[in-house]
Amino acid sequence: MRTPTAATRRAARETAFRLVYQSDVMAEPVDTAWRAVRDQGALDEDQTALVDDLVRVLHDRAAEVDDRIRAAARNWALDRIAATDRGVLRIAIAELIGRPGTPARVILDEAIDIARRYGTDASGAFVNGVLDPVARELRPGEVA
Repeated sequence: MRTPTAATRRAARETAFRLVYQSDVMAEPVDTAWRAVRDQGALDEDQTALVDDLVRVLHDRAAEVDDRIRAAARNWALDRIAATDRGVLRIAIAELIGRPGTPARVILDEAIDIARRYGTDASGAFVNGVLDPVARELRPGEVA
């Protein structure tokens, strides 16, 4: 079995981001969106497992994920956060919860990069500012 690379994990995270974004703007469950594309063969086994894990957390613990965003995004109502930033925050928090073997710093760096790619000029800093306290709470000692 080959070892997953950062690039292959990035592709899985971007797929998860697009699913969460689509789910948000279309007001449909994220697992429904994932089922519609999961078996198209675009992702390898490791990538599919990562997206499966993120979708499972977002399905089972959506309220907790959103509560963590609300608590960390002081002075921002969840519906006022740009849908792209909201999607990135959701997948990153889901990964912090559902993938304890992945270092928190990797998750945060990936989320910031995805936010910069798909969001506005301020998205990277905003996502970093929200995720940092969430990561410190969920993964004490991992984030310096």
